[in-house]
Amino acid sequence: MPSFSDRLAEAVRRKGPLCVGLDPRWESLPKAVRAKFRGQPIESQPARAYWWFASRVLELIEPYTGVVKPQAAFFEQAGVEAQSTLRYVLERAREMGFVTILDAKRGDIASTATAYADAAFAGCAVEGQTFPVWDADALTINPYLGRDAVEPFLAAAKKADRGVFVLVRTSNPGAKLFQDLVCDGKPVYRHVADEVARWNASTIGACGLGDVGAVVGATHPQELVELRHALPGVWLLVPGYGAQGGTAADVRAAYRSDGLGAIVNSSRGVTFPFHPDDPNWEAQIVEAAKRAAAELRP
Repeated sequence: MPSFSDRLAEAVRRKGPLCVGLDPRWESLPKAVRAKFRGQPIESQPARAYWWFASRVLELIEPYTGVVKPQAAFFEQAGVEAQSTLRYVLERAREMGFVTILDAKRGDIASTATAYADAAFAGCAVEGQTFPVWDADALTINPYLGRDAVEPFLAAAKKADRGVFVLVRTSNPGAKLFQDLVCDGKPVYRHVADEVARWNASTIGACGLGDVGAVVGATHPQELVELRHALPGVWLLVPGYGAQGGTAADVRAAYRSDGLGAIVNSSRGVTFPFHPDDPNWEAQIVEAAKRAAAELRP
């Protein structure tokens, strides 16, 4: 199997850098979709509606992107059945040829990190046999606990030819509270970026990029320029475009000269560009995906 970075590069070459986030919200679903499951047990309605909606979204966006990023929190919020739905969505996306990024921002002490990593990549081992859990192509991780907490993710990803995206400079307004603190002459996010460069160095694929990426928000365009220069062999996962205020112009600096190097996420802007009452919601998703894909092409 090609490395994660090379699979991602192929997806970007084919369809551009747009990454669509799958963040299902019950109140945002089309009313027609919610109505399909009315009368079923209340704990089953979100799970089944999310599966139907996410499956349809994958079909609608398939011409415009090769990368999807389900957000685990929205499935977890909707209960046990919806967590199974997350697995089905990841599986369906991979069957359709998408590169999948499980956005869960995992991070914990080493033994717990190993369990998180196995759930994301290797699966659960029982009596000498292993069955898949999330089986994602990549996982977002939080490096706050340090190297020993990150290492299990790096090892599991390498063994399974998968990838990780490490939080470096995030898109939320409060990011500067810790990430901009100056330590030993430079902000904390630069220390994290330096470690990402080191972790990534041994994973460089044929595309010239590695399997250890960095999350860098479109809402911080100056830092995006800085980190693209500092991390020439690192994939950047760029949230914050669209609904959070980042523009296509803001993310241009994330691309390398060959057009690779970054995937730019849009969640609500692509999957919920409609009012729940609108009967033409599918056409609006197609138009939003088409527009974002065109805007983001290097």
